[in-house]
Amino acid sequence: MPAHLGLIEACRLIQSKALDGKQYLQDCYDLANLLEPQLKAFVTRSTIDVLQKSMRPGPLSAIPVGIKDIISTKDLITTNGSVIYQNHLPEENAPIVEKLFNLGGVLFGKTVSTEFAYRKSGPTKNPWNHQHTPGGSSSGSAAAVAAGIVPLAIGTQTQGSVIRPAAFCGVVGFKPSFAALPIEGIFPFSGSLDHVGLFTRSVDDVAYAFDLLQHISAQADEHVKPELDLDQELVSNLNPRLAFLKTPFDHFISQEQALAIQHAISKLRSEGVIVDEIDLPALFWDSLHSMTTLMFYEAAIVHQHHVKEFKHLLSEHIQNLVTQGQAITTIEYANAKTTQSQLRQSVVPYLNQYDALLTIPANGEAPLGLSSTGDPMFCSLWSFLGLPAITMPIAKSHNNLPLGLQLVGKMAQDQLLLQTAKTVQTICLFDLYQS
Repeated sequence: MPAHLGLIEACRLIQSKALDGKQYLQDCYDLANLLEPQLKAFVTRSTIDVLQKSMRPGPLSAIPVGIKDIISTKDLITTNGSVIYQNHLPEENAPIVEKLFNLGGVLFGKTVSTEFAYRKSGPTKNPWNHQHTPGGSSSGSAAAVAAGIVPLAIGTQTQGSVIRPAAFCGVVGFKPSFAALPIEGIFPFSGSLDHVGLFTRSVDDVAYAFDLLQHISAQADEHVKPELDLDQELVSNLNPRLAFLKTPFDHFISQEQALAIQHAISKLRSEGVIVDEIDLPALFWDSLHSMTTLMFYEAAIVHQHHVKEFKHLLSEHIQNLVTQGQAITTIEYANAKTTQSQLRQSVVPYLNQYDALLTIPANGEAPLGLSSTGDPMFCSLWSFLGLPAITMPIAKSHNNLPLGLQLVGKMAQDQLLLQTAKTVQTICLFDLYQS
């Protein structure tokens, strides 16, 4: 069954012809047919005929990929999570989609996003308990990977929209450094903050996908395919130094989440990993006001024509976003940009002493209900600073819901973060499907 295959495992089996690519796509398609009536991870999906006819050579040959529904695809409608775009078929694929196609990846379907990647939830449910949110805004991408329908999905993050749903759904979510993957062709929220992110079931898988996407062109007539080397595994960081970060929001952390992190730290220290406790100066946390300024100001520009022409089709969330954004002055916006630039430099000395910061991805398990996707407070600062971040599952709550751990790395040192994450995952090995 496809639910038992990670990305690298599926690639190995297909490349060695131990698994027929068409049959694998059929299995994934059948599983989606079985789960989707309740899960609702996808807005729309390719037919099985289209999936099988889309197969082409490459490192990701016959690998079905879920694409967040704010990312342009010329063969499937891109709704941006809004009825305004319910019939919108882009003329071109986003560059990140072209990269996937050039690697042999297959567009399985468009995954549910909250409205314009903001607060209004879609219909997707948490695969572990349908009464709970999967998180957002990359709701469907996280849920589709967690359910085993696809081994790889693409999402975006402006505040916490990759890390949080990955944690809630018990998968690995990776937000690379700002601009590490192309954002063009993706409906914008805030150009100063928007990131492309990846969802898989393991650190090795997300590192493999990221490496391929980093070294492939979006232009089919110019790219050189990377060498397929499935036997060259991600090298662990053998002597990582971690900083367990205390935050002003720690009183919001559930007891189960706090215990899970402390247990993980104990395991790491028992294996010789250095884990120090540190604080960041208050000015970093105070800067989240500047992040909100950037987000609201830039989103107001993006959505001003929506409010003017389609106000009756917009949620109050987007309407309020525009109202608040339009009240921000250009001086306030410029000051926020300056703060962002200054803090990206100011954080360097704290990061230089360690390979990664260790923190939590969310304050606990996925909240009950589907009206909210949870709070991004434990992700926002890293999006503001553009630093790479990754989350992985480390425990289950008493409600049988995943609990995660987040690592944050140095700007543009994504590989080091992934190597460190592999070490942490190996030591804190936790199989949600076996526990």
